[in-house]
Amino acid sequence: MNKLPPLLGCIADDFTGATDLANILVRGGMRTVQTIGVPPAGLAASLDADAIVIALKSRTAPVEDAVAQSLQALRWLQAQGCTQFFFKYCSTFDSTAAGNIGPVAEALLAALACDFAIACPAFPGAGRTVYQGHLFVNQRLLNESGMENHPLTPMRDPDLVRVLQSQSQAKVGLIAQPAVAQGAAGVRERIAALRAGGVRLAIADAISDADLVTLGEACADALLVTGGSGVAQGLPANFRRRGQLRGSDAAQLPRIDGPAVVLSGSASKATNGQVAAWLASGRPAFRIDPLALARGEDVVGAALAMAAAGETALVYATSSPEEVRRVQAELGVARAGELIEQALGEIAARLRERGTRRFVVAGGETSGAVIQALQLQALRIGRQIDPGVPATQSLGDGPALAVVLKSGNFGSEDFFDKALQHLDGAGA
Repeated sequence: MNKLPPLLGCIADDFTGATDLANILVRGGMRTVQTIGVPPAGLAASLDADAIVIALKSRTAPVEDAVAQSLQALRWLQAQGCTQFFFKYCSTFDSTAAGNIGPVAEALLAALACDFAIACPAFPGAGRTVYQGHLFVNQRLLNESGMENHPLTPMRDPDLVRVLQSQSQAKVGLIAQPAVAQGAAGVRERIAALRAGGVRLAIADAISDADLVTLGEACADALLVTGGSGVAQGLPANFRRRGQLRGSDAAQLPRIDGPAVVLSGSASKATNGQVAAWLASGRPAFRIDPLALARGEDVVGAALAMAAAGETALVYATSSPEEVRRVQAELGVARAGELIEQALGEIAARLRERGTRRFVVAGGETSGAVIQALQLQALRIGRQIDPGVPATQSLGDGPALAVVLKSGNFGSEDFFDKALQHLDGAGA
């Protein structure tokens, strides 16, 4: 079969967010590849897919860098022949205080000569809903959900219209629940009214997966869509209705054998629970102490010794919010994060050299550090393990690796065991 150009080109502002989005598209029947940054020229020819998701590390980057990276990704996707574009950010709408979501969305609109895009971070399957423009996490307002304590991107305002307007030059509006409840036609009517009033970006309410499908259908002809991965649920059906999907099993991956490791750097509530469950089981674990790293102790060597003992081990820097604040007060926010990411990245690279072929990684920043340390260029996306978290396999040079990248806030309490069992099975 001749290679066809991709249909949907996606730009994600972190690694686990990219995987989350790719997972949604695969479940919708789109053969999906996730690239690690903008791919080199030699890799493009081998990426045969309906959708390509470019994973950037721009969520906490300076605004100018985030915009530049995103525009570079857009130009590459345009060159591959994509006909629709998706800017994916976190379902908790977090970025830097200066705000990367608004500036990047506006830059993409300008580059595409487009005058409107929706903005919808809702993902009800993971407990994120938007009502009257306000974001809820597990039925709590965003600023009461624990995100107000995030060490890098604290979120203290649940009113997303207000948050996005503070980041944007253009007027921001709202597609409220009554319009969404009227179906795709109602959403398109509301969009037309907003555009006539000079609105270029609009927060869209969504309290159910059905709402997300409605929004996706309403955006069938939109050149740019922005949001969390959830709103992408409605996009594959648009291409299917046009007869553009091939209908093959988009999620099938072969099994990869070999040693495994779990690496965790996230400080989120969900990952803290997952680490606690692993520790309670009595399985091997090694804690990365950033203060010991700062003192120059051979923390990496000690972690490798634990991981080499035979049974699959957890290597983690996950801590309570109080402990994170204490370490940051001593080392500084940036320094503490850099030490942990460098250590976990080095551990991953050295384990691969020793034959480890399966990696389960928790945390967006940690995933980025590990993927870069492993020098991976692209991932084929397989079946879902938990909402928002699929199995993946590396593409490109070197031995194939099985990789699971989990956003810090995602996954059940027993996720680490579940992921390892999934990789032990028939492959995802």
